[in-house]
Amino acid sequence: MGAVLCQNRVMEPTRLEKDGLREKKRRDTLQRITEKGLELFIANGYEETTLDDITAAAGISRRTFFHYFKSKDEILLAWQSGLVESLRAAILEEGTDQSPLDALGNALLRLAAPYESDTAIVMARLLKSSDQLQAANQAKFLQLEQAAFEALCRHWPKNNRRERLRMIAMVGVGVLRVAIDEWIDEGGKRSLPTRLKRALVSLRAELDGIPD
Repeated sequence: MGAVLCQNRVMEPTRLEKDGLREKKRRDTLQRITEKGLELFIANGYEETTLDDITAAAGISRRTFFHYFKSKDEILLAWQSGLVESLRAAILEEGTDQSPLDALGNALLRLAAPYESDTAIVMARLLKSSDQLQAANQAKFLQLEQAAFEALCRHWPKNNRRERLRMIAMVGVGVLRVAIDEWIDEGGKRSLPTRLKRALVSLRAELDGIPD
């Protein structure tokens, strides 16, 4: 019987593997642009950092940049990506054996825990450095309010509570904003969670009619 000759064949990547590699490359590029942009904002200032500076640091073309971001503003806002869903998840992890305000307050404290570094303070200040960024940041807080409201309604679904839950969501996120402003103003002397906890205590005291 004649010998059977086998040729070694290099297996071509499947379509699924190719899609996986493309997605990984996309995520890596997105992360690199974001990281380089933020590094430049911190080192040189937001206004002073140009699009060309960012593309050069990330090793990409302007055309590639616009596949990922519409403007450099979006890089700064990407630093806050995931906040809305993180708050929603944190509220849903809270038990219902407490008041809705306490559930939201505990969730906000968990959300604030990572924001204690000097970098976080710089980023928060940058978001207040122009009218355009402030408007975008305002939109983020509105999204947080809506996410908080929806999560609270899942825990306490009775229709007659919806109006109160919406007010709690608005007030709770408002407390977060006050805490962030105070945290920035004092240059992070006290951590954001400490500032937030103090603001929540003040809110509860006011609601309970406790004098200063």
